[in-house]
Formats: sequence, structure tokens, C-alpha cells
Amino acid sequence: MILMRCFPFLLFLLFLSCNRADKDKLFDLVEDSGINFNNKVVDGQIENSFYYRNYYNGGGVAIGDINNDGFCDVLMTSNMGENKLYLNKGDFKFDDITANSGLTQDSMWSTGVMMVDINNDGWLDIYICNAGHMKNGNRRNKLYINNQKLGFKESAAEYGLAISAYSTQVSFFDYDLDGDLDCFMINNSPMPINNLGYTNRRDLPDAQWQVADFLRGGGDHLFRNDNNHFTEVSQAAGIHGTLMSFGLGVSIGDLNMDGYPDVYVANDSYERDYLYINQKDGTFKDELENCMEQNSFSSMGADFADVNNDGLMDVFTTDMLPDDDFRLKTLGAFDNIDLYNTRIKTGFYRQFMKNCLFINKGNGKFLETANYSGVSASDWSWGALLFDADNDGLNDIYVCNGVNRDVTNLDFMDFFANDVIQKMVISGRKENVDSVLAHIPINPVPNKTFHNQGNFKFEDAGVSWGLAQPGLSNGAAYGDLDNDGDLDLIVNNQNQPSFVYRNNSREQNQNNYIGLMLKGSSSNRFAIGSKIRVYQGSQVYYRELFPSRGFQSSVDYKQVIGLGKTTAVDSLQVIWPDNTYSTVLHPALNQVHQLDQEKMARHAYVIPSRANAAPLLEQVTVTTEKHQEDEYSDFYYERNLPALMSREGPALAKGDVNGDGLDDLYIGGARNQQGQLYIQDSKGAFTRQSQPVFARYASFEDVTAVFFDADKDGDNDLFIGAGGNILSPGGGELEHRLYLNDGKGNFEISASAFASNVMNIATAVA
Repeated sequence: MILMRCFPFLLFLLFLSCNRADKDKLFDLVEDSGINFNNKVVDGQIENSFYYRNYYNGGGVAIGDINNDGFCDVLMTSNMGENKLYLNKGDFKFDDITANSGLTQDSMWSTGVMMVDINNDGWLDIYICNAGHMKNGNRRNKLYINNQKLGFKESAAEYGLAISAYSTQVSFFDYDLDGDLDCFMINNSPMPINNLGYTNRRDLPDAQWQVADFLRGGGDHLFRNDNNHFTEVSQAAGIHGTLMSFGLGVSIGDLNMDGYPDVYVANDSYERDYLYINQKDGTFKDELENCMEQNSFSSMGADFADVNNDGLMDVFTTDMLPDDDFRLKTLGAFDNIDLYNTRIKTGFYRQFMKNCLFINKGNGKFLETANYSGVSASDWSWGALLFDADNDGLNDIYVCNGVNRDVTNLDFMDFFANDVIQKMVISGRKENVDSVLAHIPINPVPNKTFHNQGNFKFEDAGVSWGLAQPGLSNGAAYGDLDNDGDLDLIVNNQNQPSFVYRNNSREQNQNNYIGLMLKGSSSNRFAIGSKIRVYQGSQVYYRELFPSRGFQSSVDYKQVIGLGKTTAVDSLQVIWPDNTYSTVLHPALNQVHQLDQEKMARHAYVIPSRANAAPLLEQVTVTTEKHQEDEYSDFYYERNLPALMSREGPALAKGDVNGDGLDDLYIGGARNQQGQLYIQDSKGAFTRQSQPVFARYASFEDVTAVFFDADKDGDNDLFIGAGGNILSPGGGELEHRLYLNDGKGNFEISASAFASNVMNIATAVA
């Protein structure tokens, strides 16, 4: 009876607790927004991943205010259905206005999208990339000009942008700083990878390949804006227009802070990524190998942002490394060491299957920290977005995950595909495609959200932030959809409804922000390429305005800069695309500032010289013999080694060998290479001193060396330990050696010191 009387009250408490649980999530999944988009991709006898490699790459998202009412609208691209345009009515309610918008479909396989004001009338136009099956020639990209009445007219040909290729995404930006917007376009080559054979033809343009016409359409393209008509200048500008380019992601930003925008292209498996550094003369130079020690193997999405608030753009790329052991074992395609070495020798550089986070060091070099930062593994990943999700002042990372069918599933390959191939060879009968596809698993996985903790560390916040719904997600974009001062999120899913997320940061944590909407010059009305710095004491919050980001998507133009608990800032600086700047002192927080380039006071921006600090070490010129490891690899015989142990580099030892009070240097030799002794003079220079006894033992591999006074005669003798798994246990070339010093730096072997001591050694101390 008491329970019955209390039941209504208990029910009320339950209701409150449920509401409170929802409010505890940083993001809410909004299911009644009116954006009921579903990128349905259906397998058929001809339309499937066996005939078109990028069948499951999915669609993109563009966010921008198409009718200038102050609310950002949304466009979603579809592969087999209609692209959809949604008008924002406020309070997370959207109307589908596609039918009367003039967005013609023509059965296109649409991929990337960007909202951009091409004709500089102050209204956002829409550029849509198209690709699709190799034998289907209907791949022409579309440019829709805004008529300012919620309608659009297709005009790509008029602007020279009716490109028919295998386009993934475009980015409009002013690469030559002449005041107007140029166009960079990435394409994903249809060339079968097996036909390429690791022949480096990176500098061979598309037109010079001896292939069928339907295989053309790969490579990157740069179009210069010549009075609102776009002229291709790719080859002259140093852009790789090759059919071995498999572009999936493109990001633009000033990576070396010289005032000119640079370009990063994320290439899918086989080809390495491209880092095009702007040479400030209308050309670019691919500097990836000079700037980065490695890159992702199957790079998908890419984004730039300052993740450590040092005022420099960092780079994030996604790959396909699973983050749990089961999927790692079933999907992980681990490199054969021979294939890896082949790639190195043929110019395909160091590629590893993992996400990469490149921290900009400010000297033209980047430090890759993904493993250390906890962001290296996120499964089969596409969209990569770096933005401040909780307005705490640090940029977080959002990653779209999932593929419609796990076509690289090892169980499928080992237990079904190989068996089918054998049966087809024996019987001569082709297997029904439906039967094959039915055996490829479909595994929706949660998208990943990495919360920036500072100090290059991130934590997985997907579940706690409400962003861990399983899905098959590809493109994504962010924007302040409800104008409340935090960034909301829209995700384009395959074969399921899109995710529309409301950000509750302003209501939940009351972190402060500063908003910014820029109006540029008459030839770049939305001020693409602007740089924004917010200063508070020694703290700087830095943004660059390039909307095309992640994977096949573009974000809103309005900037929302999180400030955490900061209650006031010293100044706001905008560096306009023409390298002039304007300053606002003590701008108000928690509101959007409308800044007009042509109305604000501007000054010439002088790029600060980044004087390098005095080096801690000074290079001493000395010519040493190159350490040349043999071809042996531990991985041939010990597959479970976490790292290669057979190529650790030379052993080193220092000590005064001639009694002059100066340290000298011994450099151990690799197998079939004698060690080297260098004597230091009073000026700090080193000269190699011949030691005939070293040559007699050149077949030994020196793995450790140490100077010490073995015979107590007052000078440094030299112990050298041998190693190498290429030798059989007990082999004579594993014998350790002791070289006795005559006091003047001349050495002879002590044959009896370690006789019959043939242990494979790792290190030694004295």
C-alpha cells in the first residue's frame, strides 16, 4: 500500500534522473530535426565494391548559411540517391527544400561538397564532386550558383569547373594571393593497384599514361582563377597529376607561417601523402619527406588545427588501425618487411597503418605523436575533424568510422574468398556476386572522440560525450546550428539515418567563447584564408579560415573559439587574406563579432622572423664511413618481435685513448665492415686513425663497445661485444674481443681474454 502511494513520486524521480542523464552528455542525438537523410548504397551484380573500389566511401556534409538569415543550413551528398539541401528554421528544425532548389541529380555518384561564394555576390554557392563506376562516364562535377531566392543554377561549365574525373573533394582558396579564390581538387585514381607494381611514376601526368580512357581522371588538380574562369595550372605549379594518386582528404593552411597557404593531400593505400609547400611564386614543392618522418599507410581524412595552443597549425590524418584486439586480428593487414623495404627503395616512403598526429615544431619539421597522444587507432576511419567540442580552449578530435562491408576481413579472405577462387579455377564457373557479398561481414562501429587534455595527451570521450553510436559514418561537418555559442555536429552515414548532434557545452559547463563572422574583400567575400588570434596574457588561441576539412566535407564559416573559464581577453587580431591585419582590443565574450575587412582599420602585417634559439650542440665536421647494415631481418624468423632488432645502428664508445686529456670516439662496424677510431685534437676536430687489427675482425658485427682500463696499466682499452641473429648460436663470429692499448692509441687483440665466449650480446658496461 505504501509502495502504491509512493509510486507516482518514484516515477517522477525516475523521469528527472533520465532527463539529468541526458543533460550529462555533452552532445544529444537529435532525431526529430527534419534531416532524415540516409545515404543508401545497395550492392548489385555490377554495382559493387568488386567493380568500383570506392563503392563504400560514402558521402559528405557541407554547412553554411545559404539565405543569409543568420542560421547555417546543411547539404548532404548521396552516392546512389538524391543530394539533399536542408534549410535551418531555428531550434534544430530543418526543412528539406531540395525539390525546388534546382539541385539537379542526373543519377550522379556524389562525393565531396563545399559551400563557397564563387561569384562574390555575398551568397554561398555549392560545388559538388562526383565519381562512380569506371565504365559510367557521368562523373562531371557540378557548380550551383545561388540565385538569392533559395534556388540554384548549375553553372560549372561557365566557370571552367565542369571536370569529369573521379573527384573526392575540392578546396577553394587564394594560393597566389592575388585576391581571388583558386581551386584545388583531389581525385582518386581508378587504376588497379596491382597493375602499378611499385613503379614510381609520381611525376608522370595523367595524359601521358598509356591506359584506356576510362582509367583516366586521377591525380591532383590546381585551377587558377582568371577573372572568374578557372584555368588548370597543375603541372606548371608542381602538382602531382599522376594516376598513382589516390586522394581522399585535402586540407589547406599556412603550415610554415610565411603568409602563403600550403596543401596536404591524404592518399589511400599504395601512394604516400603529399605535402605541398607554397613557394610564393605560383608553384608548390612536395616536401613531405623533408618535413615528416612517416605518414599513414591508407590515409583517409585530414585536418589542420593548433592542438597545443602554440600558434602553429598541426596535422591529423586517419587510417584503418582498429583499437580493439579482436578487430585488430581480423582486419589488421600487417606489412611484409620485403614489401616495406621495396616501398622505401622505390620512393614510397615510410608508411604505417595508423592515424598520425603531426605536431608543428615551427622550423619546417613535424613531430609525429599519435601513439604517445593516444589517437593512433580508431578503426576504419574516414572524416577527421579537429575542433573545440567543449569550449575549454583546446581542440579535440572527432573521427568518423565504419565501412559497409569489411572487405579486408581476414576470415572472409582465408576461409571463403580463397576457397571460391580455387573452385572457380577448377570449374571455370564464375561465382554469383550476391553469394560472395553475403559472406563479407557488416560491422557498424562507434565513431571516436578524443578529448584534448593538454600536453599532447587525449582521452577517449565518445561514450561520456554521447558520440559513440555505432554506425557506418563517412563525412562530417561542424557549425553552430542553434547559435548558442558551441559547435554542433552532423555526420553522413551509409545505410542508416544521419547523426545530428546538438552540443550542450554552453548549458552544461558554461565555458566562455568568442564568435566571429568575417566579411572579406569584393573578390573574396567570406575572407577564406584569414587567420585569427585571440590573446590573453601569454595564451594564444589560433584559427585559420579554410572551410573544406576532414573527408568530403566543409564546415561553417562562423568561427566559435572556446576560451574555457577565461572571463576577458586582451585582444583579437584578424590577419586578412591579403596579409593586412586588424585588431579589436578587449572584445566582448559570448557573442559573435561581425568584422568587415574593407571597413576596419588595417595595417601591413609583417611576418615575424622565427629566429632559432642558439643550438645546444655545434656540429663538428667529420667524414665517417657510412654504417651499412646487411639485408638480414629478424622478422623473417621471429614474427612476434615488436620492433626490428637487427638494424639498431652502430655501437659507440668514447674515451681518451692517447692520454692527451681529450675524449676520442669509436664507431662500431656492421657485419663485414670494420670499426672506426677517431682521435680528437685541441680544436675539437676528429681524425680517423687506422687500426689494422680492426680490419681483421670486420666480419664481426659490433653491437656494443666500452672503453675501460682492463689491464690496470693506466690507459683505456676497448671491449667490443658481437651479436646478430644471422649467426648460429656458438658461431665464432659471436666471440667477444678485448683490444689492449699501448698507451698511444694503438690497439692489439688479446686473444685469450674472452676465448670461447660466444654469447650473442646486447650491451656491456664496465
